Amino acid sequence: MAGHVVPLRACQPGAAEAAAAAFAATCRHLGRCKLAASTVRSYTRQAGAFTAWLAANVGAHGDAFADVTGAEGAVTAWKRDMLAARASPAAVNQALGAVTLMYQQAGIRIAVKRVRIPRPGEPSALARQEEAALRRAASRRGPRDAAIIAVLLDTGTRAEECTRLDSQDFAVTARTGEVRLHGKGDEVRSVPLSRAARELVSAWLDERGRHPGPAWTGQRGPLTISGVTQAVLATGADAGIPGLRPHRCRHTFATRLRQGGADPAQVQAMLGHASIDTAARYFRSGSAENAAVIERVFGG
Repeated sequence: MAGHVVPLRACQPGAAEAAAAAFAATCRHLGRCKLAASTVRSYTRQAGAFTAWLAANVGAHGDAFADVTGAEGAVTAWKRDMLAARASPAAVNQALGAVTLMYQQAGIRIAVKRVRIPRPGEPSALARQEEAALRRAASRRGPRDAAIIAVLLDTGTRAEECTRLDSQDFAVTARTGEVRLHGKGDEVRSVPLSRAARELVSAWLDERGRHPGPAWTGQRGPLTISGVTQAVLATGADAGIPGLRPHRCRHTFATRLRQGGADPAQVQAMLGHASIDTAARYFRSGSAENAAVIERVFGG
């Protein structure tokens, strides 16, 4: 008489439903967290992508919410699919972080190996000539864009931080000035403004009016992140730097700090990095800079 075969792990027909419930719990959790809006959006999108993927693959991963083994098997398969679709290592790791959080909301702790990210080399800072051309192009476009470019280049602000600026975040006098930046996790830091940046910001605020409210406005109201990015793209195109985005201005600011003698702790503080290891990337010079050093030291 044939024995009764007991499956090692019974198929859970409710895996898709469990994923949907965990996704809803994750959205509620993210809504309570003090995270940057862009991080909340990314985590929500990635958790939703996994929920949709599991619904399409529930036949192979019906035990995705049965236990840790089933959960890690499903997430590992999803990771393979993302890599096969040529997702970047950083995007895959962010997705794994979102899904790990999602499983925590379901009471399951998973540990799926992250994708190795190559160590970043020299950041893509603007060359001195490009930076000068960008500043000239911004001045020709008018006070607002000149001030935006000055703030991005001279404070290293992120695009989202720049967009969140209020006119009251600028403290400018004839001799001194600084800007208050609202960073990730509601962290606030102050960065000094150079004399040239103070003059450009003051010129824009005089035209805009110094009443409280969003610092950057246009014909349709306050600029969004997309609006600030479009202003940078247009200014870059005018300067002969196509595809320029705000984050490259941030790289330029950090690189100029290092070239001017700032130490990693100073760069970390002014960029608002959580870890000094992130700021350390700006202290790994590239081949062009190494060649210039050799020429300066040994060129005679």
